[in-house]
Amino acid sequence: MSVSAVVGVDSSTQSCKVEFRELDGGRLLARASAAHPPTEPPVSEQDPESWWQAFVRAFRRARAEAGAVRVEAISIAGQCHGFVPLDAAGRVIRPAKLWNDTTAAPELSALVDEIGARRFVETTGSIPTAAFTIAKVAWLRAHEPQHFARLRTILLPHDYLGYRLTGRYATDRSDASGTGYFDPSRNAYRPEHLARIDDRADWESMLPEVLPPDSSAGTVRAAAAEALGIGTDTVVGAGGGDQHASALGLGIEAGELVFSFGTSGVVVTTTPEPVRDLSGAVSGTADLTGGFLPLVCTLNAAKVTDTFARLLGVDHTDLSRLALDADDDGPVLAAFLDGERTPDRPHASGLLADLTPSATREQLARAAVEGVVFGLVGGATAISRLGCDTDGAVFAIGGGARSEATVRLLAEALGRPVELARTAEPVARGAAVQAAAVRLGAEVARIGEAWRPAVDRSVSPRPGRAAARRYARYREVAAVTDLDAAAPRESRDDATLLPR
Repeated sequence: MSVSAVVGVDSSTQSCKVEFRELDGGRLLARASAAHPPTEPPVSEQDPESWWQAFVRAFRRARAEAGAVRVEAISIAGQCHGFVPLDAAGRVIRPAKLWNDTTAAPELSALVDEIGARRFVETTGSIPTAAFTIAKVAWLRAHEPQHFARLRTILLPHDYLGYRLTGRYATDRSDASGTGYFDPSRNAYRPEHLARIDDRADWESMLPEVLPPDSSAGTVRAAAAEALGIGTDTVVGAGGGDQHASALGLGIEAGELVFSFGTSGVVVTTTPEPVRDLSGAVSGTADLTGGFLPLVCTLNAAKVTDTFARLLGVDHTDLSRLALDADDDGPVLAAFLDGERTPDRPHASGLLADLTPSATREQLARAAVEGVVFGLVGGATAISRLGCDTDGAVFAIGGGARSEATVRLLAEALGRPVELARTAEPVARGAAVQAAAVRLGAEVARIGEAWRPAVDRSVSPRPGRAAARRYARYREVAAVTDLDAAAPRESRDDATLLPR
């Protein structure tokens, strides 16, 4: 007898992860993954076909492991901001530019100067950086006009996989709110921002329909069903952004913070009301339940610890051990190795300060981990500064959270315990939550609460550490104090040219 199952998908920068879970209760049945092609900023691109092939491989592996199951619903969470350009026939025009591609920084800067940072915040909840989709659309027009002339549909990475499943151009409000041309507070596109790129293009016809979090994008079409080995009656959820799905997978509540240590670093909380940060540090994105997800993203996370592990000739376990053995003195790292998104410095590089002849390997390892951690602690401070409640539980997730040093140094920087949830893949779990809600006709938030994972363990600060002093020095070295009182750039045009 087969078990009714739902499938949650995490299509990230590095790989596609697939989880099969029981429709009734969310018990994990199987998990598998398949790699995506590696990328290297500043030019970070992938062929969307590679995402589809990785999804099919991971799906079939997990289905074989799950045994006798009937797949009732699928939902896909994906890396945010990426730009998938399609032509009139629905074919990919060129490789997708990803969130960590910084080549569109000049085009983005010109757009922000023209529209005005304040107006972007008022109309989209965020000041876009080079990561945002609107920057990449502007880049395409400026650098590849022959491809721009063929552009008929703009999709995000998770939209593209949904399109391959259903044949429908659809997205959701969480992922759409990272484009630079969607207002999550009104659940409406702002095509006038795209019109600043080209005022003759029919932008509204190019944008996918924005679906609410508990709605279906359709059922699986025949070609996709055959590739996956499932029925054409399988329901497909609206999907969402990866960090938004992880918050849902953890079942976080207002006041709780999630620090994600992956390819990028992210800190988020959830709130029922929209937030608007005129400094640009906090993105006022939508979540996957109908509310909002104040979010700060840094470009440099895994790359930093990978680099210092290589330089020190150790693996990540030894890097963690070295970092925890360090005393309270030694260098401080501004970890902007690949440029940075928050603060918005796409052309920056890393800076190791206070290096002396007495520096130790332990101190260097600790500086690397702190460089990642401190950047996100500043993000949490920026979220709190907007009036959001951040006094609840703190969670650490992602590959970097497997490092004891990362979690321990985070606890010390915050001065409070950090929880590790009993889930290896919160993004795929969150996507499965949405799939179950859509199949059952239930509220996504209710299923997320019911499926909230238990806490595996809590990591507390070590007494007597000088985390506050080191964090203060980091802020001096990284010159991030301007984020506390940054003034937005004003539009060159009168404000009435862009209606609210």
